[in-house]
Amino acid sequence: MQKQEIKLLDVVALLKDKQESKLSIGQVGTVVEILDKGIFEVEFSNKTGETIALVPLKEEELLLLHYEVEMV
Repeated sequence: MQKQEIKLLDVVALLKDKQESKLSIGQVGTVVEILDKGIFEVEFSNKTGETIALVPLKEEELLLLHYEVEMV
């Protein structure tokens, strides 16, 4: 299976704790900006939609999430 490229507005999960931002492994966020090749600004929100963190993250710190099965 080929690795998919992360794009603007993709939903991603955090692969490692980010204690300085009070984020834990598995937290789900949305890519809101592509800062550079392999570096993304990701917004994490609470259940009511309020932003709890907006952090730059490297591609290797993120897992791209899927809602539907993609046929390869």
